[in-house]
Amino acid sequence: MRRRISDSVIVITGASSGIGRAAALAFSKKGASVVIAARREQPLREIVTQCKNLGGRALAVPTDVTDEAAVRNLARRAVEHFGRLDVWINNAAVTLFARFEDAPIEAYRRVIETKLFGFIHGARAALPYFREQGSGVLINNASLAAKLSQPYLSAYVAANHGVRGLSMSLRQELLLEGAENIHVCTVVPASIDTPLYQHAGNYTGRAAKPLPPVYTPDQVAETFIRLAENPRHEVYVGNAARMLSFESLLAPETTERQLAVMTDKMQLLKDQPIPPTAGNLFEPLPEWTGIRGGWKVNGHLSFRRAAVAGAAILAPILLMAWFRLGMRTALPRRSAPSMIDFLSPLAEAVGHAIAGRMFGRSIP
Repeated sequence: MRRRISDSVIVITGASSGIGRAAALAFSKKGASVVIAARREQPLREIVTQCKNLGGRALAVPTDVTDEAAVRNLARRAVEHFGRLDVWINNAAVTLFARFEDAPIEAYRRVIETKLFGFIHGARAALPYFREQGSGVLINNASLAAKLSQPYLSAYVAANHGVRGLSMSLRQELLLEGAENIHVCTVVPASIDTPLYQHAGNYTGRAAKPLPPVYTPDQVAETFIRLAENPRHEVYVGNAARMLSFESLLAPETTERQLAVMTDKMQLLKDQPIPPTAGNLFEPLPEWTGIRGGWKVNGHLSFRRAAVAGAAILAPILLMAWFRLGMRTALPRRSAPSMIDFLSPLAEAVGHAIAGRMFGRSIP
């Protein structure tokens, strides 16, 4: 039986900034006991004070999630200090912008070690305590990159796809074991206003920013709280995440091309050249330890407006799919391809133009 948030012990990795920091404060406002982990100790101390001032109890355990022994120690410290472990939030992440063949292999590996193996280490540390108690909630904070893909982010995309697969496989094992009170949840946020982009490794020569629309870290933190209270298998944060995932199911090739162009034209800035940097991949940076990254938050479309926008983007795609089917059955084989080849780019261009206006910039 799940406990009230005010009686729960919550472990949060990647808690020194961004979503993790927002989550620590949000759970503390509910009276929870939080155990916060990250590589940087000084920000953790500040957050402990803030959590206590908000009415929660807090413990800081500096941890590098790529070290399995350190993550097991994090779980042990949480149970020793607070007596139990109710919710474990795998949240630590680093990212890397680079053309696949230009990315230093050490940097590539570090993204996967943090985002995927860090989550594996967290799950292996938490699940034994959940089984002993007979209950628990494991929350894996992934990304929209867990369901889609982008160029120049292949390490991050691969790691996030792995995180989603990990969650699904763990749920199946728990189902077969009959562990009905142990839950594994995946969170799939759209772009979030955090310092992730300032911290990123970057070997593209171009500064990076989040793809609009951008949502707040507090929205993700509130999602964590809802899942701790009422676990679900998979939850989106931001209508854009839901809409793009749906679009990819209906028109995967078009969505893939659309995101490729958007990343190149809107996320990597040609007018802001930067030197190659490893960012915080190997060592934490002293800057940008707050919740927000200073990006313009514009992910405030109502569900109705987002649905209308999504329908506008999907309409030409669906029309083209219908036309393809009709043409292939009604016309001779030699006639159909020429008309389809003529109309396909037109339908795709219409979808791109609508997406560009929705996101505040034209997409060639």
